[in-house]
Amino acid sequence: MMSTNHTFAICAYKESAYLEECIRSLKQQSVQSHILMATSTPNEYIRGMAEKYDIPLYVNQGEGGITQDWNYALSVTATKYVTIAHQDDIYETQYAEKIIDRMEKCKYPLIAFCDYKELRNDKKIHDIKMLKIKRLMLIPLRIRFLENNQFVRRRILSLGDPICCPAVTFCMENVSKPIFQHGFRSCEDWEAWEMLSRNKGAFSYVPEPLMCHRIHEESATTAILADHARVEENYQMYCKFWPKWIARILNKQYTRSEKSNALSQG
Repeated sequence: MMSTNHTFAICAYKESAYLEECIRSLKQQSVQSHILMATSTPNEYIRGMAEKYDIPLYVNQGEGGITQDWNYALSVTATKYVTIAHQDDIYETQYAEKIIDRMEKCKYPLIAFCDYKELRNDKKIHDIKMLKIKRLMLIPLRIRFLENNQFVRRRILSLGDPICCPAVTFCMENVSKPIFQHGFRSCEDWEAWEMLSRNKGAFSYVPEPLMCHRIHEESATTAILADHARVEENYQMYCKFWPKWIARILNKQYTRSEKSNALSQG
């Protein structure tokens, strides 16, 4: 059964060894969505994957970069709902079905997102400290009438970013564009949620781990944590919610917790 109102927009970069696994997980959804692929680094490998799985390929001829590529991928979609699928990640078979069902039940959805697992050394991990903390932060959004409450979601985001970017589906007709701002290298998604949290509409949360975010040595998240670029950006984000002295305290604690992203964890 085709879900004509939803698209998975795969952002492909260079030659990821995990791209095909991502594609297969999207093809195996219980409700079939549209799938397209967007890239700013076209090559034979990406073209070959697109041809093999009969996926339309769009090439970003403008400026490349994480936020630019994400915004470009969103811009070439035509459906009401869009998920940016990161090339290294995989989606459980009921991701699209349950996320779309949740959004259809919202009067004015902005985003819907789910709980997630991390994929480390080909093992699905759900019980590490960081993920447990994120689930605790999101408990208020399990209450349906609170998903429209701007104060509640801003208080959640003021403590950190518990929303996994590839787990998010956007209601394109209700969100302002561009969704992602150019500038941050690691907190571009947190910045987007902060801006969207100011708007009327729902942040709808499905508390089931319906996708797996891969952590590996070549991932952007691992590289950013390794060169400590995220520490300053985290501080800038906390300053959007708190006085600087509180932001410094929160940033110190958050930085410690992010050490669980190391591959040796889990």
